[in-house]
Amino acid sequence: MKKVFFIFVLLLIVILFETALLSNIRLLPVVPDILLLVLLYISVFNGSLTGEVTGFFSGLMLDFLSAAPLGLNCLLRTLIGFIAGLFNKIVNVSGFFIPALFGFVGTILKAIFLKCIIFFFPNGVLAYNFFSVVFATELLLNTLLAPVVFWFLSFFSSILNNSEIGTSIGEKHR
Repeated sequence: MKKVFFIFVLLLIVILFETALLSNIRLLPVVPDILLLVLLYISVFNGSLTGEVTGFFSGLMLDFLSAAPLGLNCLLRTLIGFIAGLFNKIVNVSGFFIPALFGFVGTILKAIFLKCIIFFFPNGVLAYNFFSVVFATELLLNTLLAPVVFWFLSFFSSILNNSEIGTSIGEKHR
């Protein structure tokens, strides 16, 4: 239960950092999605169920703090958390390349899933233009920041990288 609480507090800190601080810095045309990178880290190290739950709650918190329709980020991040969790115990994320690849693919998946949602709700959601400077900047920032975020979170690996997180959330019943 302590691990679940730590993940919740970590997500809250990252969301507040993104929405309160990074969104007010006007040096770049876009805010890097550090919350997505934290979700990818937690999902890769703990599996799909933990990734889904973490994605859902991080998306719900983000929906409450942003102008996005309620549930949009929940859906996006739940799907991304599940997919990233499929790589649990399959890939070695130490180093630079694999975390950067996760940041790159995670950002692309977020944009693709958003395009799919827009297909069903054409007037309610704004999407990325895949060939815009904004999307290219977010893709570049997330790709370059992913190894840094993964490295920083590795200092908390005794709390974050444990199968007990999934067990305490509900994987025990599988």
